[in-house]
Amino acid sequence: QVQLVESGGGLVQAGGSLRLSCAASGRTGSIYNMGWFRQAPGKDREFVAAIRWSGGRTYYADSVKGRFTISRDNAKNTVFLQMNSLIPEDTAVYYCAGDSSSLWRPISSYSSHTSYSYWGQGTQVTVSS
Repeated sequence: QVQLVESGGGLVQAGGSLRLSCAASGRTGSIYNMGWFRQAPGKDREFVAAIRWSGGRTYYADSVKGRFTISRDNAKNTVFLQMNSLIPEDTAVYYCAGDSSSLWRPISSYSSHTSYSYWGQGTQVTVSS
């Protein structure tokens, strides 16, 4: 089993920045890909970004491309989401997710929440106008 714990959420003004962290524990050697999703009130869970644990290849939703950056620190079993130029539409609960399948698939396939086995509890991000 793998446990994921997010941190770093909060309240920020439009145009500001936040850095989210997701710390993995447990059987971290079984993690192959990780992603960030978000869910705003009354809306479906939405893909934000994904990263391969080995090699670091990344993939982003069009809505955050150029503003958000996903990265990882393998030694610390932690994934980060640097969010810049935040807008009110970015307001949501942000979830970290992990995939434990060793079967190779294109990184773009990790935009689906069904690709992930593990989920964190979420961290609230609120962007005020």
